[in-house]
Amino acid sequence: MRLGEYDVPDDLKYTKEHEWAKASDASVLIGITDYAAKTLNDVVYVTLPKVGDKVTQFKTLGTVESIKAVSELYSPITGTVTRVNEKLNTQPELVNKSPYSEGWLVEVKPADAARELRNLLDAQGYHSFLGTLIKDEQHR
Repeated sequence: MRLGEYDVPDDLKYTKEHEWAKASDASVLIGITDYAAKTLNDVVYVTLPKVGDKVTQFKTLGTVESIKAVSELYSPITGTVTRVNEKLNTQPELVNKSPYSEGWLVEVKPADAARELRNLLDAQGYHSFLGTLIKDEQHR
């Protein structure tokens, strides 16, 4: 689904801090949303945890630096990092170009995916949240 210029894929879960989570059998892929990528402008550097590091739901997992600002990244799920997108070391712009595929951040083996995924927004919920956020920004 779309909201203006922003993509909101139906098969993902979302945080209100604009991260997404894609659950599969034994892992959860994490990235930032199209809205976050476009709002940040040109991403120039991404700091991510290492394979084997633990991350905690709604706690910081790294930072993303753009020409505009440095922003913290929050983990949508608790678990152990099993894969890091190494391409971002040399091509951080992938976060802007392809936030839902080539610009993914990390993959996590979740501690309790079934319980924690319920704490996230579905696509419709994120779409509604984003709509309210954009309206508020337009009225400032």
